[in-house]
Amino acid sequence: MIEEKGTISVSTENIFPIIKKFLYSDHEIFLRELVSNAIDATQKLKRLSSIGEYQGELGDLKVIVRLDTEAKTITISDEGIGMTAEEIKKYINQIAFSGATEFVEKYKDKFDEKQIIGHFGLGFYSAFMVAEKVVIRTKSYQANTQAAQWTCEGNTSFSIETIEKEQRGTDIILHISEESSEFLDKSKIQQILEKYGKFLPIAVEFEDKIINNTNPLWTKNPNDLKDEDYINFYKELYPFAEEPLFWIHLNVDYPFNLTGVLYFPKIKSNLDIQKEKIQLYSRQVFITDEVKGIVPEFLMLMHGIIDSPDIPLNVSRSYLQADGNVKKITSYITRKVGDKLTDLFKSDRAIYEKKWESIGLFVKYGIISEEKFYEKAQHFALLKNTQGEYFTFEEYKTKVAPLQTDKNNRLVWLYTTDTGKQDLYIQSALKKGYDVLAMEDAMIDNHFIGALERKLENTSLKRVDADTIDKIIETEIQAESILSQEKQDKLKEIFKNIINDAQVSIELSALSPDDSPVMLTIPEFMRRMREMASGMQAFLAQMNDPSTLTINTNHALMEKVLGSDEATQKAIVQQLYDLALLSQNLLSGEKLTSFIQRTTQMI
Repeated sequence: MIEEKGTISVSTENIFPIIKKFLYSDHEIFLRELVSNAIDATQKLKRLSSIGEYQGELGDLKVIVRLDTEAKTITISDEGIGMTAEEIKKYINQIAFSGATEFVEKYKDKFDEKQIIGHFGLGFYSAFMVAEKVVIRTKSYQANTQAAQWTCEGNTSFSIETIEKEQRGTDIILHISEESSEFLDKSKIQQILEKYGKFLPIAVEFEDKIINNTNPLWTKNPNDLKDEDYINFYKELYPFAEEPLFWIHLNVDYPFNLTGVLYFPKIKSNLDIQKEKIQLYSRQVFITDEVKGIVPEFLMLMHGIIDSPDIPLNVSRSYLQADGNVKKITSYITRKVGDKLTDLFKSDRAIYEKKWESIGLFVKYGIISEEKFYEKAQHFALLKNTQGEYFTFEEYKTKVAPLQTDKNNRLVWLYTTDTGKQDLYIQSALKKGYDVLAMEDAMIDNHFIGALERKLENTSLKRVDADTIDKIIETEIQAESILSQEKQDKLKEIFKNIINDAQVSIELSALSPDDSPVMLTIPEFMRRMREMASGMQAFLAQMNDPSTLTINTNHALMEKVLGSDEATQKAIVQQLYDLALLSQNLLSGEKLTSFIQRTTQMI
């Protein structure tokens, strides 16, 4: 037996503390790295065999992970290409990074994982995060080579000796340290292997069971797959989720390599929305479910898998690094989603409309956040009105232009944020032949409305209760009041004195006799502030926002107010004002109690 001792080729003793310190927060990745190395060694052998450079029997190629709780060891074994003693010296003993001394001196006191960890490849050395000693037993696939054993106890000293080993390949034996004893738990190892190795391309065995699917759906040719294949794979990824709406199979090899499947989940309410459901893989090795920066923000609600060896990662593979390929991949995914939605819209609009409740969330979010996406989305984005009808932007312009163009030749789109609470105002608009859009998703529609106003030419969006309908869409035709100016002035004074609220402006307007006698409206900017702050209950509870009470001088009740005694005037005006508050969902507490009691007395 020939034994050789030496030191690992780094110019500092501090390399191992750095490895442990900077990778500590992600310490379970040691198993992913070592199993990945074993997979690589196996695949290299298969390639050599396929081109005739290895003539021997391949056998049942798999990677085996063994746990020995008594010996306190984890062993990762493969029957891949193996190594000679010289290759150990080349690949293991020389940690490949330049300027080691300068690097360590620069960062040894900073311990910033994001800054440091990507500067050099550690791979195998992640074993020392959990092991106090690491042994490599290996034999090269090459004929007439001697097996070798490398031993290192977590410092820069190592030993290499020749050994007897019949089978080609490598065994890496980790002697687990006391502080990492959690990794001597069988369920812990099972969990890590299933997390990172669920779709590895070579079979991985643990506890006599294969833990992975070596040929997952995204690696297959889309032409060979049926709808049920995609649905079954979705169920494999998300066992408790409803079937997806549809999916996109990613498959490109130039100018970057990218495969994967992205699913549009069925979203019934805001409670169903979950991010971080897209998993990032590199050559079928799970990396992370944090794909921000790769997948556009508005598509983060999608589910599925992206696999690309061209996404640059640091050694822990936890952080993306800036790179031109990432931007190209992001643009590609955005374009593929746009193309898919365009195809769905054109091929079967009826089904597309049925799915719009879920699809719309993605599309609206994309219009808000991605300028380039809007260029394509404007042709398949839909607007829904209170009658349940759907329109593209262009279709809706054509529909409402004849009646909803104001005296300044500006198109006005009316919308409601709550068809139930704003029904009085909706009915007033419908009586005039106007159309009202339903924008009832507070989470997205408030922002979507703002985006539309910025993007649509000569168009404004106004909530149907922002003012009286004649003021929301002003035309050249102005109705006349049936009251004289003297009676109008007197009526305004009566309302002002009885309501007596500095925050409420009193206005008179000649509306249709069939319209409400009074209407309470809140300025558009204040109303939008309220909507943006819909989660702030304390803000909404405040009733001091400025508002306008518009009195319909053509309603029959106004003559009654003018002709009544003071007590009756007060009762009618207060009742009308409370009804206006109620229509805006602004009547509560003592005011609501008084309104109920007064109504009972009147009856």
